[in-house]
Amino acid sequence: MHSVSIRDVSLNFGAVRVLEKLNLDVGEGEFLVLLGPSGCGKSTLLNCIAGLLDVSDGQIFINGKNVTWEQPKDRGIGMVFQSYALYPQMTVEGNLSFGLKNQGVPRAEIRERVDRAAKMLQIEPYLQRKPAHLSGGQRQRVAIGRALVREAGVFLFDEPLSNLDAKLRSELRVELKRLHQKLAHNTMIYVTHDQIEALTLADRIAVMKGGVIQQLADPHTIYNRPSNLYVAGFIGSPSMSFLDGDIVAKGDGHVFRIGENEIPLDGYVADNAIRPEADAVFGVRPEHVEIVAEDQESASAIYTGTVDLDEPMGADSLVWITFAGQTLSARVDSSRRFSPGEKIRLGFNLSLASIFDKQTENRM
Repeated sequence: MHSVSIRDVSLNFGAVRVLEKLNLDVGEGEFLVLLGPSGCGKSTLLNCIAGLLDVSDGQIFINGKNVTWEQPKDRGIGMVFQSYALYPQMTVEGNLSFGLKNQGVPRAEIRERVDRAAKMLQIEPYLQRKPAHLSGGQRQRVAIGRALVREAGVFLFDEPLSNLDAKLRSELRVELKRLHQKLAHNTMIYVTHDQIEALTLADRIAVMKGGVIQQLADPHTIYNRPSNLYVAGFIGSPSMSFLDGDIVAKGDGHVFRIGENEIPLDGYVADNAIRPEADAVFGVRPEHVEIVAEDQESASAIYTGTVDLDEPMGADSLVWITFAGQTLSARVDSSRRFSPGEKIRLGFNLSLASIFDKQTENRM
């Protein structure tokens, strides 16, 4: 049974269509991330699942029950917002237990649930503190704990880490991953615009644009085999390099022609038929571009490029290169140094490259 099922859900604000005929199944115990830029509809979809927005059309099921018109409190969910929204006059313990007291949960059970959540989130030492005496990361843990004590089957997270600094975000990402492993049967749906959060946390990622899911897959597939140009350009930091050219039939196979260069496509993993004589875009990630030393042999075909910029990034460097009049980047070990104007030899990992039809923008 799918824990959450979205069936033909549409949402309109007057004449503006925010979600359109959207379908999505989230399995029990799955961590699904809704990923996309501001305005793509990801938070709107989460609010529809939570019951904070009424859908214009379609149905929403949670654990097999149609909850399309149910109140949020009756949907069996726990929700964590971008804002901590803690009661400032209450202690951490008071914030965690407040909702349970309103539901009439016995005092002993409240104590047990609060203690369990506090231990899981490592906020036991702060139970008697008020929010003003907590750091941003500790406040967000309390907000997550408030959802946990409800013991809901489905947890919804609306960009819970976006108000934190980079170091805290990194630490809490790890904690959320551990939390999901401990709560193996609880479904989590997480909204973010941060691709690093999506790739590190998700079992599956739904990349959204204009209220439509562009691709739904596991992080490895999303990163290495994006379904279209939009997904390919949105995922990855630094982003994928795109080279314009065309597909030409040659012998028993095909080559991608860019200027006077021909890249054989023998090792390319195609999703759809490759169309000869089609205008196309060759996409390759920086780590799949090889800079081959003069005395080095390579299994890849070798091409010539010119260094534009060597950008140190710590453990590795990003080398920007002009190839056939276009720009691409290569990720190399930081011990290798290059100078602007230097001629270099290039190779491509074709098994991890992507070719897109320029007309449809879909992956070939």
